[in-house]
Amino acid sequence: MEFIPTAIPDVVLIVPRVFGDDRGFFLETYRQDVFEAACGPVNFVQDNHSGSRQGTLRGLHYQLRQAQGKLVRAVVGEIFDVAVDIRQGSPTFGRWVGARLSAENKHQLWVPAGFAHGFYVLSAWAEVFYKASNYYFPEWERGIRWDDPAIGIAWPLAEGGTPLLSEKDQRNPSLAEAETYPIGWNSEEEE
Repeated sequence: MEFIPTAIPDVVLIVPRVFGDDRGFFLETYRQDVFEAACGPVNFVQDNHSGSRQGTLRGLHYQLRQAQGKLVRAVVGEIFDVAVDIRQGSPTFGRWVGARLSAENKHQLWVPAGFAHGFYVLSAWAEVFYKASNYYFPEWERGIRWDDPAIGIAWPLAEGGTPLLSEKDQRNPSLAEAETYPIGWNSEEEE
């Protein structure tokens, strides 16, 4: 696997080595020793799998306590995956990075704890699988508006420019109004 730091170095694009022949392909999607050498120690405790139709935007989500790091990949179709730094005091606070993840390119994005995460479905249908470093705690779930101008995410929206959002995501506050991780916050102190 190749680990490529993004414009926010804590967020890492992972490009696997794919072995293919006329029967199909094989690749490692996760190997703890290699992953931890590149991204630091992580204990994944939960796997999640979602399916969404084209034009769906899920996010931007995070947990204020019991923060989750996420290792994200598209196993069917294609998505535009986004991470937003919401760690107050971070030199990249409020900045975002995005990557196209697809069943075809087999890339993954490591979104560490301390980031809001979301994705937009580019293909007719997409299934997204991700490993999480903490359990889902609905009482700590928070969100930020997908179109907050202070963040300025360049979503590759389909014609018409309006994504399909859940009712909950339609009510997400702006980054300025959202609860974020305070200066000096450390995800390991919470776990």
